[in-house]
Amino acid sequence: MSFQTYAELWRIPDVRRILVLGLFLRIPMPASSVIVTLHVVGPLDRSYAEAGLVSTVLAIAMAISGPWLGRLLDRLGLRRTLLLPLAILPIAWSIAPWVGYLPLIALIAVAGLFTVPSWSIVRQVVLRSVGPGQRTAALSADAIMTELGFMVGPVIGVLSASYLGTSWALLVTQWLGIAAAIVLWLLNPSITEGEPAVPSDAVPTDSGTPARRFALPSWVSPGVVLLLAGTFTASLILIAEDLGTVAAMRDFDRTALLGLVMAIWALGSLVGALVYGALNRHPSAAVMLVLLGATTVLTAFAWGPISFAALLLLSGFFCAPTLTAALEAITSRVPSTVRGEVMGWHGSAITLGSAVGAPTAGFAIDLIGWQGGFILGGGLGLLIAAAIWLTVRRMSKPTAEASLPPGEKSAA
Repeated sequence: MSFQTYAELWRIPDVRRILVLGLFLRIPMPASSVIVTLHVVGPLDRSYAEAGLVSTVLAIAMAISGPWLGRLLDRLGLRRTLLLPLAILPIAWSIAPWVGYLPLIALIAVAGLFTVPSWSIVRQVVLRSVGPGQRTAALSADAIMTELGFMVGPVIGVLSASYLGTSWALLVTQWLGIAAAIVLWLLNPSITEGEPAVPSDAVPTDSGTPARRFALPSWVSPGVVLLLAGTFTASLILIAEDLGTVAAMRDFDRTALLGLVMAIWALGSLVGALVYGALNRHPSAAVMLVLLGATTVLTAFAWGPISFAALLLLSGFFCAPTLTAALEAITSRVPSTVRGEVMGWHGSAITLGSAVGAPTAGFAIDLIGWQGGFILGGGLGLLIAAAIWLTVRRMSKPTAEASLPPGEKSAA
């Protein structure tokens, strides 16, 4: 294990700039989530269910935007792709804070469809800037900055809503993100590694020339699909733990400690990302998903707030590393010319995991108590991890047999 890798990464100008800029691009997301909820139930005088509907609409819109904007990144480059968000977002977010509930939903849906693809951009710049031996550490550094954003964002959202009012807080927060996107457009960091751009849905014909037809993109494979499924499951686990934590602290009659417990959980994830990136050998995504699922189920056996916080800290240790391991495995299986689209699908898997996990975990909690969210999320994690492990094992077995000499192959 060596933490020196992080110091080496920080000395790379492009990596340093994009990680800091990525933090400012991402903070508006968790901050606005809090502000929008307060805005809907406050000035708009609507229910929490209606506030949740706004979050669901935004999540679906962002899940749609990730792959198609990622594909535009691969085909058009960073500057031409960012022109769309920079044309739409200032208008949408300048109007949204001042309208009624239904127009707010419509404007947020439009804004979600044209969200700056920060996940794809940051990670492509990072991967392009580092050597093969630094990839996992670089993605872990990005995960650390993401955790910082999701720790700071809600605090900024609450404070700005308290002092400025929800309308002005939403406007200012989103315009800070737009300003960061403008800086990104001006810097225009390279996101490619110099490989020729070949359309991902081009299929070679017998003559050797690519011909288009309706088919799955060439990067789609069982391994990539399973890794995306693992990412979806990890995100479902996280939202199940999130809701389960709220329910648990209410059941323990310690609601006042909820913020502290959430911070402990996030700290565990941040430390886990730091340690995972410093390892000399990195466990696979399936192993990390098993550890995340097992520790999530284990948290259901807490008997009080102290034991709960300790077990949640342990589970948090595997949150960010699981997503990092899946992303590293996915990016290593696809060419750099389609990374934008693939990372968009990775982001969509995270978003959809949260969107599906919230009502599912809520049902489990209503059915058997706060433990239901942890048992459901952890159990699904273990099942999907087993499916990934079995599939990878079956895929690698023919390859191993094919490499044997003819005599040994027949004997096997």
